[in-house]
Amino acid sequence: MARKRLRGRTGSDAVKIGQSVKRVEDMALVRGLGRYTADLPAAEGELAMALVRSPAAAGRLKDLDIADALAADGVVAVLTAAELAADGIGPITSRMAHPGPDGGPMRAPCSPLLAGDAVHFVGQPVAIVLATSRAAAEDAADLVVPVIEERAAVTDAAAALGPDAPRVWPEFPDNRCFQVEKGDLDAVRAAMARAHRVVARRLRVSRVTAAALEPRAARGRFDPETGRFHLELGTQAPHRVAMDLAPVLGVAPDRVHVTGQACGGSFGMKNMGTAEAALALWAARRTGRPVRWVASRLESFMGDPQGRDQWIDVRLALDADGIFLGLEVAMIANLGACLGPSTVHPPVANLGGLAGVYRTPAIHATVTGVFTNTQHTAPYRGAGRPEATYAIESAIDAAAAETGLDRAELRRRNMIRPEEMPFRTGLVFTYDSGDFPAVLARAQDAADWDGFPARQAAARARGRLRGIGIACPIEIAGGPAPKPHGEYAALELAPEGRVRLRAGSFDSGQGHATSFRQVLADRLGLDPEGVELVTGDTDVVPQGTGTFGSRTLAAAGTAVWSAMDEIIERLRGDAADMLEAAATDIDFADGHYVVAGTDRRLPFGAVLARQPAPLSAEGFVAAESATFPNGCHVCELEIDPETGRTFLERYVVVDDVGTVVNPLIVKGQIAGGVAQGVGQALCEHLQHDADTGQLLTASFMDYAMPRAGDLPGIEVLSHPVPTRANPLGVKGAGEAGTVGALAAVMSAVRDALAPAGVGHIDMPATPGRIWAALRDSATAG
Repeated sequence: MARKRLRGRTGSDAVKIGQSVKRVEDMALVRGLGRYTADLPAAEGELAMALVRSPAAAGRLKDLDIADALAADGVVAVLTAAELAADGIGPITSRMAHPGPDGGPMRAPCSPLLAGDAVHFVGQPVAIVLATSRAAAEDAADLVVPVIEERAAVTDAAAALGPDAPRVWPEFPDNRCFQVEKGDLDAVRAAMARAHRVVARRLRVSRVTAAALEPRAARGRFDPETGRFHLELGTQAPHRVAMDLAPVLGVAPDRVHVTGQACGGSFGMKNMGTAEAALALWAARRTGRPVRWVASRLESFMGDPQGRDQWIDVRLALDADGIFLGLEVAMIANLGACLGPSTVHPPVANLGGLAGVYRTPAIHATVTGVFTNTQHTAPYRGAGRPEATYAIESAIDAAAAETGLDRAELRRRNMIRPEEMPFRTGLVFTYDSGDFPAVLARAQDAADWDGFPARQAAARARGRLRGIGIACPIEIAGGPAPKPHGEYAALELAPEGRVRLRAGSFDSGQGHATSFRQVLADRLGLDPEGVELVTGDTDVVPQGTGTFGSRTLAAAGTAVWSAMDEIIERLRGDAADMLEAAATDIDFADGHYVVAGTDRRLPFGAVLARQPAPLSAEGFVAAESATFPNGCHVCELEIDPETGRTFLERYVVVDDVGTVVNPLIVKGQIAGGVAQGVGQALCEHLQHDADTGQLLTASFMDYAMPRAGDLPGIEVLSHPVPTRANPLGVKGAGEAGTVGALAAVMSAVRDALAPAGVGHIDMPATPGRIWAALRDSATAG
């Protein structure tokens, strides 16, 4: 459980909404005082757990030789699928289901926590070793010998749809899991038929890993007297973890007590119950001893849920003036072999983003979820939003290239105008607010868009290829649409002004404590030093949805606001008595009760101080609707044609995230998101051997990550248009940087390469891939 005393400058004026306030969370973290799961003191009798993982991508598990491991020093037990089944431990299952590809239900294979008869991807757990130390457990795990009769594997989703592709699950007729369609296909076909031009592109969105600074870890306990499990781990959503794991263990969710530790990066990966956490809890019950598991970096590459991985075919129809008539998108989403709790969510949940910020009247999208012999995918920062933005923005760039129109001008011609709000798009979403043309204009001005040709010419004189890229992303946040998930908040206010806030959201690096302090201090006028945040404990905080989808201030902020409303109303009568006025004449604003039409006012704290006991209010509350953060990214870069190396020269973001509670935090969130987008666009790529299914990028020697020196100073500007969907007017900022960065960076790369005759290049635009494209273009020329 996280308890944070929010200390800062004295007085509520120091933390007003809209001011840049340094995060109160950081002092402990930068001093090495954060407590992560691996930092928990060893419990009495604690065992270490190591997983034995499949070395093959597909095959029949004929035998599992555990004799040497059982005899190793310090080993207490080696557990396999046989013990798992005997104890009635179930599989991890999907939280949601989509239509099946043949009109029936979604194909959801039964995948036990430990493989029994067959393995389906490299890294699939087949046994666990429990020992008195981590070293002993890992050494013994190396002694377990899986005997596997290997068979052909398939790792690429497009290849998996081929008629002769190996079947990941023999019980199904092919490798399709689901098929989802959205939009009006007839209208799109009619638009294509009458169009002056139809632009078509096939895009590859690469597979990546979250690469969190803190690898996943978990400690499980079991209390035989109460029959309750206790799980300690770094997570974004403790209550969701309990909900995911309870059916696996065969108990009610309130039998799984989850406490969140400091979370060293998640980005979606730690937003769910996982096999390793379930195994630790099961092992704790079976042995009667606490069990801790800490992943190595190699194990993280193999065992962490992975992200993205799609093929996207996009067709955009335009009239003779460049006005969009119709958009058709077909996606093939690589799900991996098994379904995690949220595997089927990212490819489908954010399809509405394909509409972008444009008035395209007819849109149709198809998503086919495909099984392959790889680790399963899960939400990764943006969870479908960057992919949707990449599809529409890449199509617009292609249309600009074919028509000769300026890329920014083509976007401007088709943008939804502020006076058209609320605007119902051609696909799923209805946008409530925003000024997209103004955001575009401000970004162009900040990036000196018109001055680019001169900079390009200067670079050419130095032997460099210079490009400028643009993207205008929009995303759903705080959803789902139309009715968002609720969030829990409870306030307890002591007469002397101390505040205890219990919140269902949980910080994985976003700065919740600082932001909640600003909201409370700004509205109630109380001293922020007296605010305590309690979160991350499913026993102390009885409900919660969690932190994901850029939702915290829209969701938990709405719940906190509602609790403040209740307390403010409860004290209105006391304030009226103190002001010698009728309660109906009392208003509340800026931390004061005010007699309407006069200058007579009384601080909230003065009324609170008259109370004989603390006041409390709580609730599980949802915002009125989802929100739609939007913005414009402009990336400028240079390429050395001799080596293919890319140099980012400038990056400008103008974002509308609604009300900005803390500009410093917003800028940090957006800059961090841009860095992750840059990484995927230029270097990050999980790759498998096409024949064997072996993971070829299982360490940072092979999986490249962007470094500080690879990034320019990211210029983040705000153009807020507050939403009415929640009382704070916030839209969300956590994923905004990544949502636009993929498209903007790849737009700049293609722009730089276009004068050299390179028409298209897929991510990641590595030096090797760029060099080869330039060579092939020169050869063809």
